[in-house]
Amino acid sequence: MWPDVVAEPDLIDLYRTPPGPWLRLNFVSSLDGAGHVDGRSAPLSGPADKRVFGLLRMLCDALVVGAGTVREEGYHALRLDADRRAWRVANGLREYPTLVIVSGRLDLDPGQDALAGAPVRPIVLTRAGADPGRLAGVAEIITVGDDEVDLAAGVAALRERGFAHLLSEGGPRLFGSLTAAGLVDELCLTLSPLLAGPGAGRITDGLPLAAPQRLTLRHVLMDDGLLFLRHAR
Repeated sequence: MWPDVVAEPDLIDLYRTPPGPWLRLNFVSSLDGAGHVDGRSAPLSGPADKRVFGLLRMLCDALVVGAGTVREEGYHALRLDADRRAWRVANGLREYPTLVIVSGRLDLDPGQDALAGAPVRPIVLTRAGADPGRLAGVAEIITVGDDEVDLAAGVAALRERGFAHLLSEGGPRLFGSLTAAGLVDELCLTLSPLLAGPGAGRITDGLPLAAPQRLTLRHVLMDDGLLFLRHAR
């Protein structure tokens, strides 16, 4: 199947999640395992990948992203188009998903569009002792953990606020930390038909896992050489 020609309702059905709490990761990778080209993921993407990317944002309650990814990828505010906002409201979701940024040092620019231009107030998960400074004016600051951000506590705090379906777009260290904490239910991976060569990091980083975690293949889609793989618990 090809995402660029599949009708929107059918594509939504392909990416629906079970009811209740769920944490989904969405990444793109080259054939040789690179998570970026020259520091950005955009060269690995394509129109169909952008369509799936937008659809997954539409389906989630909150988007969880690491501070480094927000800075390096130049994140903008989560503004969905009118049709997708209408779909969310008709399906019992808030009009917009909430952006959640994980930052141990709170080294974020409060003037960046992702924060200053957000249609709903973003959330920042941080650790004890971090100084919110001007960020407190543009985001809700939630402290979880002492020496580092406690992701399990952060996810629990989000779910207490009604964000059951979480989507994360990384980066690699956040991916690795979520996996190590046993919080990942699903990975949507777009495999790009490129060889990036040595040097580029993988889509996951951090401490090694205590044991490999197995996911089951749910579907495979294809478009212009891109493969869309969906694996879940």
